[in-house]
Amino acid sequence: MSTRELYEKCGQSSLFKHWDRLSKHEKQELEKNLGENAARIRPDNLVQVCQEAIRLANDNSKDVSRLEPLPSSSYESIISKPQLEREYRELGLDALRRGEVAVVLMAGGQGTRLGSSEPKGCYNIGLPSGKSLFQIQAEKLARIQRLAEASAPIPWYIMTSKPTRAATERFFEDQKYFGLDKQQVVFFNQGTLPALDLEGRHLLLGSPTELVESPDGNGGLYRALQDKGILEDMLHRNIKHIHMYCVDNVLVKLADPVFIGFAIKNGFELATKAVRKRDASESVGLIASKNSAPCVIEYSEISKEMAEATDKEGLLKFRAANIVNHYYSVDLLKRELGNWCDIMPYHIAKKKIPVYNNEKDSYYKPEVPNGIKLEQFIFDVFPYVPMGKFGCLEVERSHEFSPLKNASGTANDNPETSRAAFLELGTSWLQQAGADVCPGVLVEVSGSLSYGGESLEKYKGHKFAVNLSILQ
Repeated sequence: MSTRELYEKCGQSSLFKHWDRLSKHEKQELEKNLGENAARIRPDNLVQVCQEAIRLANDNSKDVSRLEPLPSSSYESIISKPQLEREYRELGLDALRRGEVAVVLMAGGQGTRLGSSEPKGCYNIGLPSGKSLFQIQAEKLARIQRLAEASAPIPWYIMTSKPTRAATERFFEDQKYFGLDKQQVVFFNQGTLPALDLEGRHLLLGSPTELVESPDGNGGLYRALQDKGILEDMLHRNIKHIHMYCVDNVLVKLADPVFIGFAIKNGFELATKAVRKRDASESVGLIASKNSAPCVIEYSEISKEMAEATDKEGLLKFRAANIVNHYYSVDLLKRELGNWCDIMPYHIAKKKIPVYNNEKDSYYKPEVPNGIKLEQFIFDVFPYVPMGKFGCLEVERSHEFSPLKNASGTANDNPETSRAAFLELGTSWLQQAGADVCPGVLVEVSGSLSYGGESLEKYKGHKFAVNLSILQ
């Protein structure tokens, strides 16, 4: 059966309405591209997947009656607990020293909402140094590598997407990998899926010879780890522990020894960091327990009464805000990665998708949603992990989480808030070290100089009267 016959048999004959207008080369290109897509997922299976995702999205019978906060055996806070933090840090540093830790960065997003055509990791948030998110993170990685006296460079696996891969690699090459060993940085692409119309029945063309494709969501990480040989590479390097995070968090602690030590000490195979909700109305996903299994529940799925409920300490009962910052044991991935790829559900996102109209031989850029993009969520595997093997570590928001989501001038999670969070944290470290920082002055502390406030003793008594960047 030819590729065209396969698609027509699967109800996608509309893709070929322009067939007679195509040149021989264009026909070959169209069939080649369609064939590559069919090799990943047959078009009839894709439609079936989309129909199920639409059904789940329209299901209003979600039961939250068995929703509870995580049990204390799986939930711990290190806020204002320096002794516990030190204990976990030492365990994590030992693992780093032995070369057992790898870092996975999800960096497939573009800076479109920020007004940039570059990958989001290339974005300059306006620090005095002018550093990009990638550079800030690379310096943190190099610093913790030195602090731990790691026996080998910490592998940094960077998941890009088709639109960001080339630009990301070029950026790293231009910046000479920010001083890191080139061999420790591994790029790999997340998968893509074709887009469908709003009914979820017909595939959309982006050009005369190509389908519209889009990244398969952050949950596509699991299939990419499996299909791109990343897990195999980790096993080859004798990695036992993985720290995963998203590129847009300017305060992220790469290969955080405290987080890794928390998982090791408690025998957790999958763990996640959380910060406290700002207030009951904050629009953020929550880490919780449903039917005695760990989960992430959307803020829209719980009632106002549940959102405002407090515990005996006066804190919000449901307060563990999801920041997509996870720990995985390699043993868990070896055992379950293939199963997760088979059972994870898909979700729909209705989008304004530029398409090629092959009847009119014209391109169309819609002003309202005209199609569906399918995606998977990384937390959809949580319920498949036994509660006894799942942990959540609550950390201080101002120390570890300030995401860059929105354009300059918006209400929050923008370049201004990210910049302020980074500068305020570094300035507080200097003050704790005994520096004299004048009122209103903010100082940028380079990640090359300090990972979490250490090594700043030499600035005791030093007066800072103007905004500036401190480099090592």
